[in-house]
Amino acid sequence: MHEIKRYQIRGVPGEVVRTRFGDRTVDYWTPRGGSEHLLIAHDGQNIFDGTTSTHRGQTWKLAQSAIQVAHEAGVKPPTIIAVWHSSTKENPWGRAKDLAPEKFFSADAYVDPRWAIKDSTVALHSDSYLHQIFEEIVPTIYGEHSPEKTAVIGSSMGGLATLYATIQHPDKFTTALALSPHWVISDENFARSMVEALPLSHKVWMSRGDKGLDKEYVSLQNYVDRLMRSRGFTHNYESKVYRRSGHNERSWAKYLQDPLRFWLKG
Repeated sequence: MHEIKRYQIRGVPGEVVRTRFGDRTVDYWTPRGGSEHLLIAHDGQNIFDGTTSTHRGQTWKLAQSAIQVAHEAGVKPPTIIAVWHSSTKENPWGRAKDLAPEKFFSADAYVDPRWAIKDSTVALHSDSYLHQIFEEIVPTIYGEHSPEKTAVIGSSMGGLATLYATIQHPDKFTTALALSPHWVISDENFARSMVEALPLSHKVWMSRGDKGLDKEYVSLQNYVDRLMRSRGFTHNYESKVYRRSGHNERSWAKYLQDPLRFWLKG
């Protein structure tokens, strides 16, 4: 791990640390005195720093929300590890290759042409991405962690990556928070394969808005909800629709406290 810099964000005590693990950038924040809870976030560019976020100036405000919800729950705020995706101008499909569930797309799943990766020279590598998170990044930053007090969170393709992490690494965490999961990248067969592989022992949150891209999620998310219930996800599954909410960091930030409550207070 190589430290790049430290910076502060409004409303959050202490500093966010930016580091590099090989070619992977990771930002993390630890509350003073440490924490028993750990939250791992995909799309780390959008979590803390408005100068690196997809929509400049918009972030998830994840630390601010986590501090508030932790106070309500009577626990210390979680350590937050925000893992950057690898898209760059030179590698525009890096994010998709990091986050697309490799095992399910490697099985010749249908891919909607609108979202297809227009570069077949490099295979998907979400398996190695997740392996790096759990076997290198988390142990280096946090040390030994408790799966029962660990959650993973992501939006859009990061939502799918969160669910995929639950399937591939069920022993590493017990709560999956998937905001606006991007089911429309494929079809019902893909969604069913993912749902059928989810461990029943885990808590799972899914949510979507009703504006912009999120409007396209209605049919497949409703299908997933039915599958989840039929599989036996009851008290450990929550699916929410947020009115006047879209597909961007500002929208997710507005309701972020709800999935965090599902994790820390549920």
